[in-house]
Amino acid sequence: MITNSSSPLVPRATLPPIHHHNNVSTLTEKEMKFLLKFFPSKVPCNLLVFGDEHEYSKITAMNVNGVTVFLQSNPSTRFTNNNTKVYKIAYNTVASEAYKLLKDARENEDCKRELTLPKGSKCNLGLSNLPREVYDTMWDVVIVDGPNGDTPDSPGRMSVIYTTSILARRGNKTHVLVHDVDRMIEKWYSREFLCEENLVYSKGRFWHFEIVGGVAKATKFCIA
Repeated sequence: MITNSSSPLVPRATLPPIHHHNNVSTLTEKEMKFLLKFFPSKVPCNLLVFGDEHEYSKITAMNVNGVTVFLQSNPSTRFTNNNTKVYKIAYNTVASEAYKLLKDARENEDCKRELTLPKGSKCNLGLSNLPREVYDTMWDVVIVDGPNGDTPDSPGRMSVIYTTSILARRGNKTHVLVHDVDRMIEKWYSREFLCEENLVYSKGRFWHFEIVGGVAKATKFCIA
């Protein structure tokens, strides 16, 4: 069920060009309140964050008895403590390629959700260069708030959202929080791979999805 959403999800059959406006991600007071209300019932947990460790430091502090992993393009630290790790990752795509990559993914059998991720995958959206820990862990919560993707030639979040959708379906249930859904790439890729039927609600520029795993040999991501 969608609440507080500014517009309904558009059917996947329609695929207009994807544009991106300059908007570097920062959390608003409303969004931080949402996170501080959301996490107490989830911690301790396995938390994966595509985003800046400083922006989510309050969440990290709440998950002191859990495991938190940050994946960033330009981290200021490499390792925080035994429960929180920060890894540097590189992206091979840019935001201006979003439309083409989404079209290609629909036509490429290697991008179907039944395939495991992502070592050896021939899907251009699969992130195959992440730390082994990311692939081996069953994540309870994943936050998508990086890379910035704020210009056409900067890394967009296409591969992040796709990869997250695969990782989330490996566990029993994974909460996925996508930030900046006022931007076209985040909207379209979330609709495509995280799916309207999994969208619980929106708050500010966050969409909250609950992804249930364990669906054997499913060959598509969404029901619709």
